[in-house]
Amino acid sequence: MALRVGVEIGGTFTDLVAFRDGSVQVAKVPSTPASPDVGAFNAIAAAALDPADMADLGHGSTVATNAVLERKGARVAFVTTAGFRDILFLQRHTRRNIYDLHYKKPAPVVRRADCFEVSERVLSDGAIELPLDEASLTAQLLPALRQGRYDAIAICLLNAYANDTHERRVTALIQADMPEMFVTGSADVIREFREYERASTTTLAAFVQPVIDRYLSRIEQRLAEDRFAGRFTVMQSNGGRLPAAGMRRNAITALFSGPAAGVVGAVRQAERSGYKNLITFDMGGTSTDVCLVDNGQPATTPDTQIDGLPIRTPVLDIVSVGSGGGSIVWVDDGGMLRVGPESAGADPGPACYGKGGKRPTITDAQVIVGAVRPEGFLGGKMAIDADAAREAFQPVADHFGMTIEQAADAAIRLANNAVVRAIQLVSTERGRDPRDYALVPFGGGGPLHAARIAEELGITTLVVPPNPGVLSAYGLLASDFTKHDSLTRKLGTADAAREVPGVLAGLAKGLGNEFASLGLEGAPTFTFSADMRFVGQAFELPVPLPEDAASSLTEAALKQGFDQVHRQVYFQPADPHRAVEVVALRVAATLPAGELPTLAIARDTVQPAFDAALFDDGDWREGSLQDIASVAPGAALHGPLILAGPTSTTYIPGGWSAKLDTQDNLIVTKGA
Repeated sequence: MALRVGVEIGGTFTDLVAFRDGSVQVAKVPSTPASPDVGAFNAIAAAALDPADMADLGHGSTVATNAVLERKGARVAFVTTAGFRDILFLQRHTRRNIYDLHYKKPAPVVRRADCFEVSERVLSDGAIELPLDEASLTAQLLPALRQGRYDAIAICLLNAYANDTHERRVTALIQADMPEMFVTGSADVIREFREYERASTTTLAAFVQPVIDRYLSRIEQRLAEDRFAGRFTVMQSNGGRLPAAGMRRNAITALFSGPAAGVVGAVRQAERSGYKNLITFDMGGTSTDVCLVDNGQPATTPDTQIDGLPIRTPVLDIVSVGSGGGSIVWVDDGGMLRVGPESAGADPGPACYGKGGKRPTITDAQVIVGAVRPEGFLGGKMAIDADAAREAFQPVADHFGMTIEQAADAAIRLANNAVVRAIQLVSTERGRDPRDYALVPFGGGGPLHAARIAEELGITTLVVPPNPGVLSAYGLLASDFTKHDSLTRKLGTADAAREVPGVLAGLAKGLGNEFASLGLEGAPTFTFSADMRFVGQAFELPVPLPEDAASSLTEAALKQGFDQVHRQVYFQPADPHRAVEVVALRVAATLPAGELPTLAIARDTVQPAFDAALFDDGDWREGSLQDIASVAPGAALHGPLILAGPTSTTYIPGGWSAKLDTQDNLIVTKGA
């Protein structure tokens, strides 16, 4: 088997998984926030891999996300239809915090002075009301854009989703005048109605495109210098990957690539043991990400937000909270104990890392309570300073009149509560009972916290994958090639039954052509869905369509599909007397990336087992520490027990038991 490598860059660690000849190799190195690509190549060097031997390199990072959160993207000019210059600032009338007297709308990534208008008008049915005034565009807009010294230009004309003729022409004129400029048109990013969301998505895509382009160029240059001749792919927010060239065309899909890769890796590995209804729980150094998976399919959503700004692009329905291993433990102005969202990150990191960090973190708390052992951290490859962890927690303990162990335990329980709330958001508040699902913990901290979180939710089964600390890197290789497209079409169900198959067939053909242009061989499979609602409603429901919807569709099938989703969401049937309409059509194209690699526990070296006391739930408890590599498949394990591995540590409390199955998944059950 050719060498296949996945490298995922997190806020604290950069993870690597490599597969060749049936063997698996893992590495975990500190991230380099100033130059994330350096951390990627540090991981490759730590694993002693030669890029010239790699046939497949999958990559995921937080570069695009950080560019938006830190406002370190491109300087963008925004071009829109005359009269709509302020759309990015007017936004919606909704308030995220309705009782905050000092509430301010989220600031867009474009200054008002950098917003420009062109004279044109297209109606919602695609008819041209006012032709594009090319003369004024050439005489006024182009000189202003040249003088502005912009890095990128976002174009979002009114109703361009219905007729993009004017927008394509504006794009062509700008590119002809400034050939080196990054130009992003809404017709290439999102062809859906709701003008503000479309404009926001387009400007964010333009904002991160030069950043992603430079980042990928640095990686590709370094790979070329190292004689890499394989396939370089990048993870998308929707749970699929694309060659780097495809990511450059629509950089907005790179925003949540790291968390998406983790979900895919968890689904693939848990399925090996027969588990398909899952709640994935990824606790890294900076944050925790959770996602609900029904019958092997992660929940998806057509939109999301970042820093309060809407993004209309398909993403896995992941809820994130600022509760990770590096989350700072602090006391607020009211004297209450708090955890996060600020993180110590990779530099300086938790106090116990010995890199200059002085503030207490959740990782420091785990060291204090005995769950993270200095002699076994990252398989003994990284030194841990337990005294520094205790020193960092001393002020917190003094403030509350606690022992250091009590303060650390309180911080851990507070972090667990934040994760419980996040899981409730993706389960209970979506009409799902978390007790019907297995919890799949991964990331550096997930397996440490999972059992106590499961107890709060009534979950009785954990599926801990092998090498859980690098599961996101595995997901980069376990994911398929995926591309999505959508189009707004407002149609009654009778008209939709006649027109939808032709529209879907056109969208599917376009996606197939894009795959071919990226050098991806094979025939993709397509899944279809429609956004539907009662006529007069403001919001819609995503309704899956039959597999053959691109060739034939009946009005009865549309109504039945809408009724089924309505029952699932609202626990009652759709009103048969109310008219229903389709407002948008969606197509997802998927192409398998090849043979699925197999994760396994490395058993080449085994640390000795020993008794270990653990401070848990307010008291010291006698237990033991054992190397996960020493566990034989099928052997019964009982808590309290700490299972240490090279990438993560699993805690099995009293009252829980575990067995390692034939897939090297650790199945942990309550009361068994």
